[in-house]
Amino acid sequence: MQYRGRLAPTPSGFLHLGHAQTFWMAHQRCREHQGRLILRQEDLDGPRCRPEFALAAEEDLRWLGLDWDEGPFYQSQRLPLYQEHLQHLQDGGWVYPCSCSRKEVQEAQRAPNLGEEEPIYGGTCRNGPQHEEIRAWRFRVPEREVTFQDLRQGPQRFVGQQDFGDFVVWRPQAGPSYQLAVVVDDALMSITEVVRGCDLLLSTARQLLIYEALGYPAPAFYHCPLVTDENGVRLAKRHDSLALKTLRERGENPPRFTER
Repeated sequence: MQYRGRLAPTPSGFLHLGHAQTFWMAHQRCREHQGRLILRQEDLDGPRCRPEFALAAEEDLRWLGLDWDEGPFYQSQRLPLYQEHLQHLQDGGWVYPCSCSRKEVQEAQRAPNLGEEEPIYGGTCRNGPQHEEIRAWRFRVPEREVTFQDLRQGPQRFVGQQDFGDFVVWRPQAGPSYQLAVVVDDALMSITEVVRGCDLLLSTARQLLIYEALGYPAPAFYHCPLVTDENGVRLAKRHDSLALKTLRERGENPPRFTER
């Protein structure tokens, strides 16, 4: 099977050096395998994603010397596809409706919220929603191991209901979650390898369960080390001084990366 990779920026802010390293690696690995590279704008977060960020991302990628073979595709234009796959999960009993508010989830969590990861849901609505209003559809996570061999970070092991709980795949007011949308897109776009930051290792465990439920083969995964600032804090879009747009508007040369 031909190698197919992707560049998948989220246009909720300007790209920074951490994004640049990951996208450079995705481009490098695709070209080494003589594959095809897809550009996909993951613009599902309506309040934060803006067209100017999407345009800047494409300009940044070109400034870095990165090209692509297909796209750009926009997740905001693919909502019917996500809806169809949600229906499949509903029909198969893989997901269930949850009426819990965010406050109720925090109060009923079974483990502390670690960093940016969502809390382990206590299962309040597993046997039926507690209220009439459905606030989310949650994936029914089994109590078992999820393992995979990461091409950069090595063997990975996570345990359902210990490392992560029943996670949201859809909110009626907001649409599909990242977990569902990225699986549907990577499957339908025939992506063979996903290159992204190692902060998403736990997300990969969740997504492997969705691949299994939908009957799609999972791609290979390559999780890059994160770029940090001088204090050891990973870069975020709030680091305006390190935004690629800022660097190129200063007239600086594009950064050069090597595989670490």
